[in-house]
Amino acid sequence: MSERVFGWRVSACVASLALFLAWAGAGSPWARGEDWPQFRGVNSSGVTTSSARLPVEFSFEHKMRWQAPLGDGVSCPIVSRGRVFATGMADELRKLAVMAFDAADGAPLWRREFEVGKLPRITPPNSHASSTPATDGERVFVYFSTLGLVALDARSGDHLWTAPVQQPAYLMDWGAASSPIVHDGKVIFCQDDDLAPTLYAFDAKTGKLAWKTERPDMLAGYAVPVICVANGQTDIVVSGSGKLKGYNPADGTERWTCNTLIRTMMTSPVVRDGIIYISCQSYGDEKRTLKFALLEWLDTNQDGELAKDEVPKEFHKRFVVSDKDGDGILKGAELDTAFQSPQNMVGGGTTIQAVRGGGQGDVTSTHLLWNLKNTSPSNMVSPVVVGQQLFIVKRGGISSSFDITKGDTLWKMSRIGNLGDYYSSPIAGDGKIYVTGENGFITVLAQGEKLEVLARNDMGEPCVATPAIADGRLYIRTREKLFCISEQ
Repeated sequence: MSERVFGWRVSACVASLALFLAWAGAGSPWARGEDWPQFRGVNSSGVTTSSARLPVEFSFEHKMRWQAPLGDGVSCPIVSRGRVFATGMADELRKLAVMAFDAADGAPLWRREFEVGKLPRITPPNSHASSTPATDGERVFVYFSTLGLVALDARSGDHLWTAPVQQPAYLMDWGAASSPIVHDGKVIFCQDDDLAPTLYAFDAKTGKLAWKTERPDMLAGYAVPVICVANGQTDIVVSGSGKLKGYNPADGTERWTCNTLIRTMMTSPVVRDGIIYISCQSYGDEKRTLKFALLEWLDTNQDGELAKDEVPKEFHKRFVVSDKDGDGILKGAELDTAFQSPQNMVGGGTTIQAVRGGGQGDVTSTHLLWNLKNTSPSNMVSPVVVGQQLFIVKRGGISSSFDITKGDTLWKMSRIGNLGDYYSSPIAGDGKIYVTGENGFITVLAQGEKLEVLARNDMGEPCVATPAIADGRLYIRTREKLFCISEQ
């Protein structure tokens, strides 16, 4: 073979390889890299699977690899096949923007905007762009209260399908914030509101409804479903008012329930090795049912009763049904069960607990491994389980940590040195725990049996969303921007 022909063939091979690598890096099924494909990563664990070194000291300027404007939102970024997906409000809150960026350098890949119509009422610090997307690598799934569930092509951003979901209603106008997950070719979405709580499953390719399971004994909550494999069975596990439940992924039938939770469920469970860990707080003691919260928030004249005009209009039909004597007032026994199921009159309180998965029927007395009631978890922030440690944080930067084997206390009610509110859930990796405060400071702790603060880092803007981790990079969503932080 002549040198000229040999050289031509080598050049052609190099060019072909370059094209393949470029294509692979643009989101092909062969692209390498760590995925953080939904809220809090794989199965909502909040723990990275990578051993890559993560930064300790950083800021919105220091070790900032790239940044991008998003628009207002509290949804979390997700990462898949070298791409970062995020959402934000655009065009003065008239549109929802869904965006894709190159995970390494932040180059914009695509942007799609959707008219959202008349927006429902929400309560700060919530945003209309509140739901965290989920992806199966080929498609990105985004929920929005006025649109339903929307699927986009992950590589091009092309709109694939929209599945209708009943717009949620909240007695205290919290607003929508539930997020989907993907499991076994289905998009799973739990919408626990105060009107029609329902668990949905849609075909990921077509958007066709696979099944839906009503949850009539639930109240408004935002727990993300998790997958638990235990005792030879796979369950979709959802926490809600008073109950932790396991469902059959094939048809949505309820398999088991553990009746040990409290009234209002904002936090999501964490699963490891077939055990489900959860921490939650609902204001008041065990006798504080929904009735007392409604009288505090909706009873404008504080007469201990609710008139029809004191109740959001979405609930007027239920009001009429509950007004047994027809006097236009809900009081006494009428108010007790007007908006809370008489079969689930659970009250407030606190709990941190571990439940063994894989049950059948009522597992309250058989599968509850430990239950800590005299603790002080957050009503908003989910726990993280890393190593043998369950870590929680709440308002004021007050943290506690427990050994997951029996719930033994490692430390309790200790400050991490950053005051303020906390809505973002902690994440962990590389021997560190990252705790994000609403004030925009991220505290880095050493993972372990003793509380050790390594750094406090200023991101320059309020933070409500939980960060993502992939390939040694932190993806931090502030109220308006997305930052990529890296040691490199």
